[in-house]
Amino acid sequence: MPKIKFTTITLFEDAIRPYLETSMMWKAKEKGIAEFDFVNLRDFGLGPHKSVDDTPYGGGDGMLLRCEPVFNAIESVKSKDPSAKVILPTPAGDLWTQDWARRLAGQTEFCVSSSDNGSVSTSSAHNDGPERSRDMQNSCLPASHYIILCPHYEGYDERILSIVDYKFSLGHYVLTGGELPALIMIDSIVRLLPGVLGGETSAEIESFSDGDNIEFPQYTKPADFRGMKVPEVLLSGHHGKVDEWRKSHERKASY
Repeated sequence: MPKIKFTTITLFEDAIRPYLETSMMWKAKEKGIAEFDFVNLRDFGLGPHKSVDDTPYGGGDGMLLRCEPVFNAIESVKSKDPSAKVILPTPAGDLWTQDWARRLAGQTEFCVSSSDNGSVSTSSAHNDGPERSRDMQNSCLPASHYIILCPHYEGYDERILSIVDYKFSLGHYVLTGGELPALIMIDSIVRLLPGVLGGETSAEIESFSDGDNIEFPQYTKPADFRGMKVPEVLLSGHHGKVDEWRKSHERKASY
């Protein structure tokens, strides 16, 4: 798979950039595996104050992101790369999982159907899915460029969904903006790319690599810390018994 690129559209670039310049994200960038770019939504704001939000029709508290700056920002990126896919962090989206991270990283083949209202459905590339309407466009390949829109304020104008390819939720809670979800999604995708993690099988044996399984307990030196001892089997050097112990101690995620 070619280098993967992430363009984050945000009002708060400074909240994201430092993380992407450290640890494995920095390594991925230095090795040419991943590229990180930013677009300031304020640059596409309206009027002398570069406004990007307004009050909702019908009344209510808070402000909503307006269509014009969001569409213009996304279209400015797509004008250079029409194949880029747009991701929106939103409570109304599909739950973000390790399986989704693998799909968008190109580790799992999948089909996506995007309809006019911005909804996304998936099915195996090897199975026939339900009958789809003619206005749906199907793809079985991950993108090499993802545009992540970071919403803020009370939310966004619903018409923005018409330009979104993927909607994802991190869970049943509310955050101030989309910057943290953007970082989480970028991190969980990039670390799966070949050459980012140290070991060849590092991403294959960790938590959620097989459904809801959580990685087995692990220990390092010392063998005895304040009376808490490492299980003898892990000190035995018997690889077969160690593997058997690890399999028997895998845990399941609780939701």
